Amino acid sequence: MQFAKRLEPLQFNVFADMDRAKAQARAAGQNVIDLSLGSSDLPAAAHITDAIAHSLSDTSTHGYLLFNGTRDFREAVAIWYEQKFGIAVNPETEVLPLIGSQEGTAHMPLAVLNPGDFALLLDPGYPSHAGGVHLAGGQIYPMPILAENAFLPIFEDIPTAVLAQSKMMVLSYPHNPTTAIAPVAFFEKAVAFCREHRLVLVHDFPYVDLVFDDRNSAIEATGNEEEYRKLMAPSIFQADRDKSVAIEFFTLSKSYSMGGFRVGYAIGNSELIAALRQVKAAVDFNQYRGILNGAISALTGPQDTVRTSVETFRKRRDAFVNALQGIGWQVPVPPATMYVWAKLPEPWAQDSVKFCTQLVQSTGVAASPGAGFGKSGEGYVRFALVESPAILETAVRKIAEFLNRAI
Repeated sequence: MQFAKRLEPLQFNVFADMDRAKAQARAAGQNVIDLSLGSSDLPAAAHITDAIAHSLSDTSTHGYLLFNGTRDFREAVAIWYEQKFGIAVNPETEVLPLIGSQEGTAHMPLAVLNPGDFALLLDPGYPSHAGGVHLAGGQIYPMPILAENAFLPIFEDIPTAVLAQSKMMVLSYPHNPTTAIAPVAFFEKAVAFCREHRLVLVHDFPYVDLVFDDRNSAIEATGNEEEYRKLMAPSIFQADRDKSVAIEFFTLSKSYSMGGFRVGYAIGNSELIAALRQVKAAVDFNQYRGILNGAISALTGPQDTVRTSVETFRKRRDAFVNALQGIGWQVPVPPATMYVWAKLPEPWAQDSVKFCTQLVQSTGVAASPGAGFGKSGEGYVRFALVESPAILETAVRKIAEFLNRAI
């Protein structure tokens, strides 16, 4: 069979490659500790799953769900966002349900790009950001993000000829895989840049809550909601308050441990929402209504489970980083997300795929090679904190044995 050429750039996928390596390790008898995929191992809260379970016996939920049928969910999203960031959102024109934020980042280029147009993407960055551009027939200009620049892109380095052909920029902070947080001042610069060059600004925001500041203490100490917001990872609309150029994607996968339920949403400029809605209408209907009922319960119900999840990942982060530093692997302490982004030692400083392949084959510890996230990710490895502290410490002991044998 002959397939479309648009599939060719999609052949290298970091997660698929590591899946094969993990399968080979298991076949060889290894007990795999899988730190390669950022899928939360924590359960969704009982009030969320109860809402879904109660929906099953309601036969009115069993049919197709069109846009108008999602009104309750969109209203819950708008209320959640305004309570969190103090910015009003119109649930009719500025909110769109998604099957996870990845659907939004993959489909948005179809609404914005013509074949040959450039999209400006972070390098390293999440693979689906590039995948959507390839499927739309666009070109990618990678914006390198380096440790010496706090993992923020330098807009001034983008060539004028590329900007002339560019239609969109994709940002994502807190950032996967580097764990960096962007300040509001950076977002203000990004919004001004996109207005000047007539770019759509896409912000992928799955780690909105996974920030390791002691926010609860800050609220109690100040009693000031504005001070609380300063400690959170900022939303793009704190810099684009009139929603002139931006759209932001959220998911319930991370904050509410609902990855398998595939539920997310977009908030943003009404024209961008309408355009993405057109693409979505050609591809799918919405999720089962019961899943959206669970999502409504998540957004409007008690938020203590979110804080508990953040604290769980903080403890895992501390245990893993301390263990790595204990074996002499000095890594920065992640300020956010569920990952550790570690610079590789010799002899793998420029071969992250080889490191990850050899590591899982030799020890059963699976991680994601930095090269899978882009050229500027080479020389790094990403570990996902999706196991208990005890298992993470066991993984580090195995890593130490591997390093001692190899170096």
